Amino acid sequence: MTEITASTHFHVETDSDNIAWLHFNKADSSTNVLNAEVFDQLDQHLAEIARLNPRGLVILSDKRNGFIAGADISAFTRINHTDQALAFLRRGQDVFNRLEALPFPTVALIHGFCLGGGTELSLACRYRVTRDDPGTRMGLPEVKLGIHPGWGGSARLVPLLGGLKAMDLILSGRSIDGRSGKRLGLVDLVVPERHLRAAARKLVLESPAPHQAGWLDRLSNHALVRPLLARVFRQQVGKRANKKHYPSPYAMIDIWRRHATDKPRMLEAEAQSLAQLVNGATARNLVRVFFLQEQLKSLGKDKSYTPQYVHVIGAGTMGGDIAAWCAFRGFRVSLQDQSPERIAPAIKRAHTLFTRKLKTPAKITAAMDRLLPDHKGAGVERADIVIEAIFEDADVKRSLYRDIEPRMKADALLATNTSSIPLEELCGALLRPDRLVGLHFFNPVAMMQLVEVVVGHATSPVVTARAMAFTRQIDRLPLPVTSTPGFLVNRILMPYLMEAVQLEAEGVPPAVIDKAATDFGMPMGPVLLADTVGLDICLHVAEILASHFHAEVPESLKKQVADGHLGRKSGHGFYQYKKGKVVKSTARTGNWNLEDISNRLIDRLLNEAVSCLREHVVENKDLLDAGMIFGTGFAPFRGGPMQYIDAVGAETVYRQLQGLQTLRGERFAPDPGWNTLIHS
Repeated sequence: MTEITASTHFHVETDSDNIAWLHFNKADSSTNVLNAEVFDQLDQHLAEIARLNPRGLVILSDKRNGFIAGADISAFTRINHTDQALAFLRRGQDVFNRLEALPFPTVALIHGFCLGGGTELSLACRYRVTRDDPGTRMGLPEVKLGIHPGWGGSARLVPLLGGLKAMDLILSGRSIDGRSGKRLGLVDLVVPERHLRAAARKLVLESPAPHQAGWLDRLSNHALVRPLLARVFRQQVGKRANKKHYPSPYAMIDIWRRHATDKPRMLEAEAQSLAQLVNGATARNLVRVFFLQEQLKSLGKDKSYTPQYVHVIGAGTMGGDIAAWCAFRGFRVSLQDQSPERIAPAIKRAHTLFTRKLKTPAKITAAMDRLLPDHKGAGVERADIVIEAIFEDADVKRSLYRDIEPRMKADALLATNTSSIPLEELCGALLRPDRLVGLHFFNPVAMMQLVEVVVGHATSPVVTARAMAFTRQIDRLPLPVTSTPGFLVNRILMPYLMEAVQLEAEGVPPAVIDKAATDFGMPMGPVLLADTVGLDICLHVAEILASHFHAEVPESLKKQVADGHLGRKSGHGFYQYKKGKVVKSTARTGNWNLEDISNRLIDRLLNEAVSCLREHVVENKDLLDAGMIFGTGFAPFRGGPMQYIDAVGAETVYRQLQGLQTLRGERFAPDPGWNTLIHS
């Protein structure tokens, strides 16, 4: 190899076959991302390479973790107006157009993540070669940030794959591995890491005809077909995203419908549309959510803690699924309950999870081998972490702790999955209360990203740090919360759910209550959520919180549980269920004011959020918003409860609460924390 030139982020070498190898290694960053400076340097190198006219060009990353993660998201936070955004987008398009126009073969040599702008850059190359492993991912995830591709991603992917396949990738925002990309036509070669360079060299030297979409795929881009497919796309997107709240996928559908076969116009439409979206509230809030997620990830950064063995006590839904998830993530896990018969259903669910996630028999078998039924509790003595996930009874938990503590390793963590009991009510049973920490998972464990790391007065800082590190090791987001009743998420969520129960008791149909919430942007209505969680569980948590905060539990909830109506699991709750699905009522729902209903629900939630912030249940507004978004799905496009208060105005919400207090009672009394917000 002979080096031609170098810059801050790139260097170029040529080999004996006169192939240029352009190495991307962004300075002062662990990850390759695209920004204005990177585009300027890339443009200069491409111009120089064009003058040299090598036999071909291979673009590769010198970062071990991946090719290119996409745009530098922080750059979007510095864009304040449409013209500024448009200039940035056109600059990127110009550079990628220069790459695409090179007269010799160009290859993107991909390992690890190749997302967003990384995939757009690769599409400007003639060929794409990926490493053959599950960790190599390609995709255009921009819709998850409230935007869409803007550097030619749609304009190049649509003719390459056809409208159906390309729009599925763009509108879903999902990523795919190399083999899936090869089947679609996005990737030309998928090879083991040791063959990557040879594969890229082969494509340059042999220069085969680039992939072209088949006739049926091309047909999906035909001008007569596009209006029909666009209607289908809008219907599919509408099932998961309200156009009012999430405009970007609908904008992308319109761009494709109008310009799919005219690449120059599609490029311009991409840029114009994205320049508008990037300055909108949805995109700004979703970018904020992205950074909130990164903030939570950074809390578990202690890489010196390397536990190997987890013992879970309690093989019910939560305990069994926690054990399965830990085994899925590579830990050796033993699962304890009173008998093998109680453990068996959890093992069966674990096999279902592994089959769905791992697919290949060898990997499924390996995961099953890591999960050991252990009704005698022998794993307690070997475990680095013992997770207690038995039912919510402080006396029973304390009794268990007295039994297992003498058998635990000296440096083992004892974690409780309690959803509402303060650690101070539990740690009195321990000789070493400093080792007790809360790890509150949310159901379903395999889907919910958040884990509340509950820190008691006696919890050691070392134990807290290790609990957060473990949470990241199982690919979950740790949220440190103080040990107060209900912690953060359940405490804020419960008044919202109880107000829904109160509304139902007043005669408002459950479907109307849920529609008011989903129109606001919640992923699921509160009545359906209560039924899904289980009305008995809701009642139990509500009673615990009510005893601490002098609140009332609606009588209608008590009656439902007393009558055996527990929600989805019993087939009857506020809704009726058949085979686990809601039986839709044909009765007329009446003419209800959805905004008034939404205000009652959301204002109670916001009031409790302000109370939690005042009491320092979490450290700051950002962590509170992160907890509610990742723990409950609180309308991400609104940026979290505190961000929503800032957008609406604290004084406006305060006045609403005062009005509701006069009209509906003391449960709407504004928390003293509003005064701080209003005058800050």
